Amino acid sequence: MRAHDLRLLVPAVAAWAAAWCAVGAPDADVPTWLAPAVAWSLGAGAIAMLAGHRLGGARRMPRPGVSASWRGPRWARVGAGRSHSDRPGAGRARTTAILAALLVSAACAGVAATQASLQLEARATSPLVEVAGERRTAELTIELTGAPQPARAAPWSVGTTTYRVEARAIALDGIGIPTVPVVVSVQAGDADLAFGSRAVVRARLAPLPAAESAAFRVTASELVDVEPPDPWLAWAAGLRERLSAAAGELGGDGGALVPGLAIGDTAAVDEELDAAMKASSLSHLTAVSGANCAIVTAAGFAVAALLGVPRVGRVVAALLALAAFVVLVTPESSVVRAAVMAVVVLVAVASGRAGGGVPALAVAVVVLLAIDPWYARDFGFALSVAATGGLLLLSRPLTRVLARVMPRPLAAVVAVPLAAQLACQPVLLLLDPAIPVYGVPANLLAAPAAPVATVAGLVGCLLLPLLPSVGFAFLQLAWLPANWIAVVARGAAGLPLQRLPWLPDAVGAVTFAGVTALGLWLVLARRGPPVVRNAAAVLLLIAVAVPLGLVAGPSLVGRATRPTDWELAACDVGQGDAVLVREDGATMVIDAGPDPAALARCLDELAVDRVDLAVLTHWDADHVGGSAALAGRVDLVLHGPEDGRRSARVLEPLAASGARTLEVQAGATGSLGFARWSVRWPKPGLAPGNDASVVIDLVTSEYRGVFLGDLGESAQARMLRAADIGPVDLVKVAHHGSADQSESLYRELDATVGVIGVGADNGYGHPTDRLLDILRATGTTPVRTDRSGLILLDALGDGAFGVWSERDASGVGGRP
Repeated sequence: MRAHDLRLLVPAVAAWAAAWCAVGAPDADVPTWLAPAVAWSLGAGAIAMLAGHRLGGARRMPRPGVSASWRGPRWARVGAGRSHSDRPGAGRARTTAILAALLVSAACAGVAATQASLQLEARATSPLVEVAGERRTAELTIELTGAPQPARAAPWSVGTTTYRVEARAIALDGIGIPTVPVVVSVQAGDADLAFGSRAVVRARLAPLPAAESAAFRVTASELVDVEPPDPWLAWAAGLRERLSAAAGELGGDGGALVPGLAIGDTAAVDEELDAAMKASSLSHLTAVSGANCAIVTAAGFAVAALLGVPRVGRVVAALLALAAFVVLVTPESSVVRAAVMAVVVLVAVASGRAGGGVPALAVAVVVLLAIDPWYARDFGFALSVAATGGLLLLSRPLTRVLARVMPRPLAAVVAVPLAAQLACQPVLLLLDPAIPVYGVPANLLAAPAAPVATVAGLVGCLLLPLLPSVGFAFLQLAWLPANWIAVVARGAAGLPLQRLPWLPDAVGAVTFAGVTALGLWLVLARRGPPVVRNAAAVLLLIAVAVPLGLVAGPSLVGRATRPTDWELAACDVGQGDAVLVREDGATMVIDAGPDPAALARCLDELAVDRVDLAVLTHWDADHVGGSAALAGRVDLVLHGPEDGRRSARVLEPLAASGARTLEVQAGATGSLGFARWSVRWPKPGLAPGNDASVVIDLVTSEYRGVFLGDLGESAQARMLRAADIGPVDLVKVAHHGSADQSESLYRELDATVGVIGVGADNGYGHPTDRLLDILRATGTTPVRTDRSGLILLDALGDGAFGVWSERDASGVGGRP
């Protein structure tokens, strides 16, 4: 089997390293000229060494007609033939090749670093710097360089959709300026924003770190005007809209995934499905990359061949199809990488030379970094390159090894996702320090469906304007494999032990890369001294066991020791509230925290499949943001005064999932198992907000607890005057422990335990010293999620509680 040509990998790595250092130089207070100066200095040194080596070699060559016998006798070689190193000039040629490689690598690094330095200088001298420094509102003209992406709408958000737009600023207050890349947040409503369109916005600017691909963050307060894109770009926006609308008619998860599989449009994918795709390592299927570009170029090439077009014409047809596809899907980093790589291969084909995969990948990396050095810090670009490199370098060797224990066709199928996973995992660990357990099996199950959905979806997209019924039929065909992919994703995401925690940051990435390299050597290398191989195997086991033990050990111990007879749980959902109460087999959830994933994780860890009653105390993000996790689990939802669209965005999905919703006021009562609950606040007529929080008074056979929502001091005082709330055993502290508290109320409550739902380093100073002083003065022991994580309480009677937490375990004593 022919070996890969790896010679261009060194220049590609050199360019990447130089670009990575250069774009971040200002953030580290390093002069922007330093990186290119070092690169070009190395190049100059390589030129000097190469010239000296060549001249030195010329001097050592004997002149014609002059005897070289003075060199002394030459030992005769015994054996058949002469080694490669004995050939005249072999050592000199090897040295020349090394110096030439150093020169090429330095040149690639120098080009990338110089481009970064020039662009950084342009950013630093832009008129936008002064506008950002003055913090004033300016009228900015932007040109969109990507498709607008709707921000994930939180349940409590109101108004028109906010879009995140990558663009370049081309004019300030109507006067043209040197273009600068920006990222824009704009509430666009139904405005016709599309890739290539120009918009005038009134906005404020904030500078971003130099290492960011955009120089400024632009927050638009008003969209003044929008010009549609040029005709050669406008057709793509129309196709994307048609595909999105048609796929929406298909419904279900399949309809949401079809646009992503066909052209990378994931706008219809909801948060739950998106989380499942990521958890199962299938999200790459909706990111357009090499496979999509290969399909398009192959199709263009094949159509031209069927028409009898000569080779150069076929290449041109493939290039035109590729260009149209890039415009259709918009030039994201993975798309651009794949497109440039395809162009390199097609040019090689046109010239009559075979285009190797690894050299084409290396050339694509160098070219893109020379154009935009900020790709060096783009995780999407890194993942795209890593996946492609893994497939090129590892898939065949892994197929060969796996074929020893399974049929070769099956080995080839398994090797592809395994190679990509191994190559991408070090980069993924920088984003999320965990290893997906079911990534490879999920990809194996989804692999047969993905190309069918992609091709059928793309054909349907292209046919919709011409033959709508035929195009829709193709989309219906694409729906079946797309829905299967969603089934696989949700199934894998619902399995236990989805992720193995790993060391975070660069340490984790480097450790995993070393473990992978050592494991591949053991598996792929057929020979080696037994002592060395045994030592490498022991080292591999240690390198895997130590990180897993350091990271997963405490979590596993915590799970093993977690009590199952808890009566109250305070979920660790960050800066927010989510409390679970369990009584005689019935479960109540009081508030949902800010994030559906965090609440769902807590419910799953505690094996809570059904929620009999949920209480949403008010409509702030940190109390209702995670309400989507309750959909399909909850039977009855109690809430305070509604707040128009804010409350509708929370309640409508819950009602659609089968839950009954009920607005309550002071005086409402009900049961939870054998326990009784009553609503102590709000009074009728209060406006929505913190001071209209629903306050629950819960009485069980073992304890009494009051849950205060985000009630402020004045509302607490009014509630105290309005009702005899009496001594209790437990209080859910109001507003995460803010200073806005009534000491009189806490004295009246006289609780043993005060539960505080609060996030670490929350920026608000919660819980405040004033609140902690109040609890101390009233004899209430605080238990905090920021320090303890998940907290479980078991009532022991007489106001005493057993307390378990992820980070410590203690008992809270009862009353004397």
